[in-house]
Amino acid sequence: MKIIEVTSENVDKKGFFCKMSDRKCPGYQQKLKWLQERFKEGMCIKMLDLEEGGRGYIEYIPGKYAWRPIKAKEYMAIHCLWVVGKSKGNGYARQLLRECEKDAQKQGLAGVVAVTSEKPWLAEKAFFEKHGYEVVDKAPPSFSLMVKKFDKSAAEPKFSGDWETKQRKHPDGITVFRSSQCPYIDDAVIHVRESAEKLGLLFKVVELESAKDIRDKSPSAYGTFGIVYKGKLLSYYYVLPKDFSKLIKEMEDN
Repeated sequence: MKIIEVTSENVDKKGFFCKMSDRKCPGYQQKLKWLQERFKEGMCIKMLDLEEGGRGYIEYIPGKYAWRPIKAKEYMAIHCLWVVGKSKGNGYARQLLRECEKDAQKQGLAGVVAVTSEKPWLAEKAFFEKHGYEVVDKAPPSFSLMVKKFDKSAAEPKFSGDWETKQRKHPDGITVFRSSQCPYIDDAVIHVRESAEKLGLLFKVVELESAKDIRDKSPSAYGTFGIVYKGKLLSYYYVLPKDFSKLIKEMEDN
């Protein structure tokens, strides 16, 4: 499968895989603006060729600029790796992962890191284990930081941590942490706001505007999005209105 590299010069034409059928929506436009700044920092997006029927992509950036709450300056950091539909099961995810690894080696980096989870919005640990990655750190409720080292003497990457302290800073109602890294986040925030209003809950948004914000403020190891309810993490992923009240009830029951 042919792989296309998305750059600052061709992103307007090629897109970046997600939300490409709705390029005028706020989430897509926010991501597009966000990407133009990240390309300056070494961000790379590579997609399977849509014209050949490819359905998948990988997004990665040098660890110094990673929008995950990690300490991994010597490594390349994967933000997203996604292969869907008929493209699944053909080895394309491995092909995309290898592109990232080759770029990391060309840049003289110590290896590649990725945050995984058994819950939605992140790749599963098993995929990376299959390709030589090892768990070097964990974070609640389901996160693993995985690494493939090229330089065995390099310092171990780790999560920035201190999640509960960051959550407790927001003890009232619902607090949503958001960034423009994912074009679906804008819709997710709208759903949370509407759900909070129906329940009569105080609602506020914390904007995450830099890689440093992600490390310093994010309430979970996901980094770029999170929902905190009364000082505790409710979810790090997209929650539909029909599931919102259920999650709150489960948290209060526990």
